[in-house]
Amino acid sequence: MLQISKRGSAMPPSPIRKLVPFAEAAKKKGVKVFHLNIGQPDIETPKAMIDAVKNADFKVLEYSHSAGNESYRRKLVEYYHKVGIEVNHNQIIVTTGGSEAILFGFMACMDPGDEVIIPEPFYANYNGFAVSAGVVVKPITSHIEDGFALPPISAFENAITPKTRAIMVCNPNNPTGYLYSREEMEVLKELVQKHNLFLFADEAYREFCYSGDHFSAMRLEGAENNVVLMDTISKRYSACGARIGAFVTRNQELLDAAMKFAQARLSPPGLAQIAAEAAIDLPDNYFEGTKVEYKKRRDTLVGRLNAIPGVFCPNPGGAFYAIARLPIDDADKFCQWLLESFSWKNQTVMLAPATGFYGTEGLGKNEVRLAYVLNTNDINAAMDCLEKALEEYNRV
Repeated sequence: MLQISKRGSAMPPSPIRKLVPFAEAAKKKGVKVFHLNIGQPDIETPKAMIDAVKNADFKVLEYSHSAGNESYRRKLVEYYHKVGIEVNHNQIIVTTGGSEAILFGFMACMDPGDEVIIPEPFYANYNGFAVSAGVVVKPITSHIEDGFALPPISAFENAITPKTRAIMVCNPNNPTGYLYSREEMEVLKELVQKHNLFLFADEAYREFCYSGDHFSAMRLEGAENNVVLMDTISKRYSACGARIGAFVTRNQELLDAAMKFAQARLSPPGLAQIAAEAAIDLPDNYFEGTKVEYKKRRDTLVGRLNAIPGVFCPNPGGAFYAIARLPIDDADKFCQWLLESFSWKNQTVMLAPATGFYGTEGLGKNEVRLAYVLNTNDINAAMDCLEKALEEYNRV
């Protein structure tokens, strides 16, 4: 009898996408579904990026350098300089989305069975990347009561074992929206230096900070060999389908190792690199309007959630996600019920159960992640649905 691999069996389903069949079934019945389950912005991709691809002049769409087009990497140096990160183009490997950058980091820094410590709740696909690389995720719990702030350093110390190779943070955080302060990042720097660990920093949402300035891990002085930046244009320019990210580090030995993985997959997407390169020349004020819009959406969502009896949602400092605690018994069951059995004014809302964002079994059972990627009118309509749904669900 043919059998799939243990790795294939262990690969977790996406908590963000696993309810898609139920959403599709609801739509076939004529129900409008408000998608707050996935971080797909409705902000238009900059026209300059699309025009750059339309106007590209070439006879053959060739492989690029395995590290990415040199012209794009040199433009990325300009971008990073503007945000206070000093690197050169040889310290950047262009990747197929931020996902590949994370996978390169896991595989180049850790062997099967090695451990990475990540504050939970965390981006669910970190689990998938870990399974792919044979790496073990050790979760450290952050709590909704304090807005999912960095857990005490003692919790990290207690989790470190001889197999620990790295600590990973997403800043601002997906799924919580928490914005780690400079002080919190400095504490992590001291920890990774003390224990000779890598510090992986997923900074996909760098531009979207509302309660303070973003402090990049790449600015931690003295930790140049420890820090690995995983980056992406997906959310920055609302270009999720381009699949262009970056693996950035000043650690030359690590760059050499990651380059071998990059060579094995040949090259990142060619047309998308053209679009990404054009994005670097967008006006310096490009993000101002987007940031104002997301802050308005955040304030609408969080205000509406906290006005619903029994609901608590801390105010996120960045990104475009929030985690809310609901008066329910089982988030997975509730989120499926919303799509399968509920509608109000022929509308319903799709949420992501928070259970899939925790590594510790049993946590997040009464929490959901919401992505405020819809306009405020749709967010208000979605919250009307949620309020009515909670009333009905708790009567059943």
